[in-house]
Amino acid sequence: MADTAPPSGLRERKKQRTRDALLRSALELFTERGYERTTVDDIAEAADVSQRTFFRYFASKEEAAFFVSRLAEAHFVDAVRRRPPGEAPLDAMRGALVESWGTIGEAVEQLVPLELHMRFYRVIESTPALLAAHLRRATELEEQIARIIADRENLDVDADPRPRVVVAVFGAVMRVTERIWSARDDAGLAALRDLTASHFDQVEPALTGDWGNPRRPDGRIQPRST
Repeated sequence: MADTAPPSGLRERKKQRTRDALLRSALELFTERGYERTTVDDIAEAADVSQRTFFRYFASKEEAAFFVSRLAEAHFVDAVRRRPPGEAPLDAMRGALVESWGTIGEAVEQLVPLELHMRFYRVIESTPALLAAHLRRATELEEQIARIIADRENLDVDADPRPRVVVAVFGAVMRVTERIWSARDDAGLAALRDLTASHFDQVEPALTGDWGNPRRPDGRIQPRST
């Protein structure tokens, strides 16, 4: 009997189309209906597949929600690893962010519309379950980046606090930027990129400069009078 199984390349493309349909359906429902009000059955029905098919691709609704974000994070991590040796840690992370932004849009578009992906970020900020998951994932990403920075600097990440501290500063800037950006009308990638650049331009003087508090003769900052 002749082998009627489709070629492996065709099978893979069909699987990718099914996965992408599920992703798009999930993000569209999350942004239109809300994360909590959307069930796995709703997503499967919108993608015209069974619930069983959904679980072949994703272990949970949360995994589907953050699938595209994981892709973006992977681009950033790879970009950090490729930064020139000798570059200061904060400069390396900022350069990696700019570099990954140059490619992430195209990569996201291969899965879902970029505009849909960006709109979903606003849903994260207004959904406690998603926000908690997002912050947990951000902490895990920071640990991964801190270990890369430590390796670049030939440091023991568990003995020297600096890699984790500088990554935490970077993460804090990104977190503040996301929160401000998500509250604005312009939710595009260009707006997020410009706002991030503006905030990073202010980080160094904000951390090292004089915030306007007078100093005592011994050099210590004198509290403002009330």
